[in-house]
Amino acid sequence: MTTAELLADALSRVREVVHEVATGLTPEQLEYRPNPAANSIAWLIWHLTRVQDDHVSDVAGTEQVWTTGGWAERFGLPFRAAETGWGHTSGQVGQLHVASASLLTGYHDATYEASVRFVRTVSDDDLDRIVDERWDPPVSLGVRLVSVIDDDAQHAGQAAYLRGLLTPG
Repeated sequence: MTTAELLADALSRVREVVHEVATGLTPEQLEYRPNPAANSIAWLIWHLTRVQDDHVSDVAGTEQVWTTGGWAERFGLPFRAAETGWGHTSGQVGQLHVASASLLTGYHDATYEASVRFVRTVSDDDLDRIVDERWDPPVSLGVRLVSVIDDDAQHAGQAAYLRGLLTPG
């Protein structure tokens, strides 16, 4: 297995969970929050997808699917187009409303396709390339991609837990 295949496989596993969690849920179920401080399934999937879209497009040197694919307009959220959900308050989480599960999975699929297109070009030598010097130590491409996959997997797991609360059994 190559590095590119490994990264693509990890992203595909997140995508599988996103679909398993969101498919078949109503907008009300997607927006369910077990308490006012909790995240919803919709917010978790939107956020993990926004982070993937933002971070991977940055290291790939491409535009985000969120804006180029018209997803920001389709979602119609009260946030700036550049927002990824990082640092959102409970109130902001509550402002995320979605028309359907297919809107979430559609955006995720488009982002997944763009991400996989990029990671399939990544070689072992590319992984050491510094992509963010604002940190100490500076962040390499490999560290950034692992960070995205880790963050996405955690949020997908949280969304799966919430789905289990809604649809036990």
